Amino acid sequence: MAPAPGRTWAGNLAYSAGELVEPTSIDELAEVMGGAARVRVLGSRHSFNRVADTTGTLVGLRRLPTGLEVDRERGVVRAGAGLTYGEVGVRIQEEGWALHAMASLPHITVGGAVATGSHGSGDGAASLAEGVAAVEIVTTGGEQVRLERGDPDFGGAVVSLGMLGAVTVVELDVEPTYDVAQTVYEGLTWDRVVEDLDAVTGLGTSVSVFTDWRDPDRATQVWVKDRVDRPRGGDGAVGALGLRPADGPRHMIRGGRPEHCTPQGGVPGPWLDRLPHFRMGFTPSAGEELQSEWLLPRRAVGPALEQLRGMADELAGLALSAEMRTVSRGRQWLDPAQEDSVAFHVTWRREQPAVEALLPRIEEGLEPLGARPHWGKLFDERALARRIEELYPQRGRMLELAARLDPRGALRNDYLERVGL
Repeated sequence: MAPAPGRTWAGNLAYSAGELVEPTSIDELAEVMGGAARVRVLGSRHSFNRVADTTGTLVGLRRLPTGLEVDRERGVVRAGAGLTYGEVGVRIQEEGWALHAMASLPHITVGGAVATGSHGSGDGAASLAEGVAAVEIVTTGGEQVRLERGDPDFGGAVVSLGMLGAVTVVELDVEPTYDVAQTVYEGLTWDRVVEDLDAVTGLGTSVSVFTDWRDPDRATQVWVKDRVDRPRGGDGAVGALGLRPADGPRHMIRGGRPEHCTPQGGVPGPWLDRLPHFRMGFTPSAGEELQSEWLLPRRAVGPALEQLRGMADELAGLALSAEMRTVSRGRQWLDPAQEDSVAFHVTWRREQPAVEALLPRIEEGLEPLGARPHWGKLFDERALARRIEELYPQRGRMLELAARLDPRGALRNDYLERVGL
């Protein structure tokens, strides 16, 4: 008996599909993709909306062969799209290689993460999609297509929202392995962030500022991850910003268990054990939760914080944690980081009606600042549809590419209609 389609990672949504099929070979996958009237592909289910949903057939990739091979001459690793970033990291680290960035969760699949524009943090660090050199796709015609950096259509190939087919292979840029030291600081005020964002985000290779909005004036923690071979931070900047090191390990959610998080205290360790926020062997974040995120032009940090601070009481009632990160401009047509951006992420309590009621009010203030929501999280989808041509100038090219690779529209779903794609 075929497995049931099931629910999203957080359990907030049940998939609408009539069946879940898990092919064991590319030939089987091609047969499923070519025969289904409606079809979508699952990654790690770490989405909080219906981006991966369909009323037809859901395809899971976890039973496909998941080979991994480093091409030293080209500086890429060829990996099955169903592998998680944690799995890829462990295997390339053993061979002395590393990736340029990691998301906060190593548990998410490579194919699903890049398809929705997921990212890590840091000045000069673009989204995970920018580290992709090539993808191989099985289309709804059952054909195998390869798109690589430099091809005219590559701008739509990676952050594709599943509109092109089933991505089976992703080639990722690699570099020699490196160590990172992670330190958590406290004492940062939002006024200091607005006064000198560059100083805050320049504290390390990757910087995350956390709050739960119980105090509208102060952040709760600043997580600084700095490459040992290319240190960016310094005691002078830490002192100037009024920061002090935490007196022990921290979880960004009040009451959360710090041992679930990657090692802190400034102790160096391999990149894959420091760049994510969470250890691979533990439940990330809060588990049963909801998430939203908006990326705004970096220059908009002041008015964005003014808007959010003004809603602190409402946010604090629903937010388990909130995070501010920076992301560099990407080149993918649907990358939410269309320019150097500051990202505001919220991990919500799993109270979906209340969260969805609050989203339009948040976006009312962020929309005039150029906010683009993360494709896989909760946001006002119809509000995005009204602005999508303005926010994504290459939308037309993306729709043309999708129509070419999926001419019968088998990959279309209600989510794409609602967001204007």
